[in-house]
Amino acid sequence: MEGKPLIVIGGPTGVGKTDLSLRLAEKVGGEIVSADSMAVYKFMDVGTAKPSPAERAKVKHYLIDVVEPTETFSIKRFIDEADAAVKEIWRRGKVPIVVGGTYMYLHPFLYGLADTPPGDWKVREELYRLAEERGKDHLWRTLLEVDPAYAAKIHKNDLRRIVRALEVYRLTGRPYSSFHTNWENAKPRYPYLGVFLVRPWESQYRRIRNRVWDMIRSGLLGEILNLLKMGFREAITSPQAIDYKEFLPYFEGKKSLVECVEEAVRRTKEQAKRQLRWFKRYKDWLKVDLDEVPPERAVDLIIREYERRFSDRKAPSLGP
Repeated sequence: MEGKPLIVIGGPTGVGKTDLSLRLAEKVGGEIVSADSMAVYKFMDVGTAKPSPAERAKVKHYLIDVVEPTETFSIKRFIDEADAAVKEIWRRGKVPIVVGGTYMYLHPFLYGLADTPPGDWKVREELYRLAEERGKDHLWRTLLEVDPAYAAKIHKNDLRRIVRALEVYRLTGRPYSSFHTNWENAKPRYPYLGVFLVRPWESQYRRIRNRVWDMIRSGLLGEILNLLKMGFREAITSPQAIDYKEFLPYFEGKKSLVECVEEAVRRTKEQAKRQLRWFKRYKDWLKVDLDEVPPERAVDLIIREYERRFSDRKAPSLGP
């Protein structure tokens, strides 16, 4: 069964994806599939900027609060669950709207997983042991030497992805990124309209800074303390847990709150720059500058472009 083509909304952290996607979903009769690597975790609400309960009551969301903070949520699992969500949205006669800034989820969902070899636990355990003996930096430097293209896409503390890339290199003699060359030119798994949300960098930077302080006012410190009490320290120190791990020194008495906020702002800016690089690769996506185009007009632009691109389909028109 196939329903209406998807709308995929991407862009950097803090650009305004949530607000625009909610407006769009309400106008076209859509439901939202979250493509955020942290929103899948329960008990992590403020620091992941999840849509509020009221917003989720207005528009049905999928792939939010799926697993415990200690669980691993793989790309394969994301694809499987996102596929199931799209089918359910189609069954309900709605428009699937996929929203997020996690390129590592979005691209494989749209174009399929790269044809990399299966994991080899012997090689993997050896690499993890090497990380323990010589430090994560040693593996990171090795990855920079053998596969600088992939190293540029991930955080230097993301040990899981570093190990996977080096594992593939040891097994095949090829850089992990080389498997993605044809993958990135693949045909999409779904018909979709991509929307790339942007703002001028100075505006984006201000929004990031305000976003972190808004999280503090909304109870981020209490949320972190609760996660620590529940035994989820490892979850909030993972590389992707930006806006969590930066505040641990505050609880340990090593840094002031302002210093921790500045570190969170710095890391979020770095993440936003990586996201911008990722999404710029999609040349056929509709680019919308939210500083130039008000949200209501942006929604209308998206609807017009959607109907223009899919005018040859049986049911291109958007609406409840």
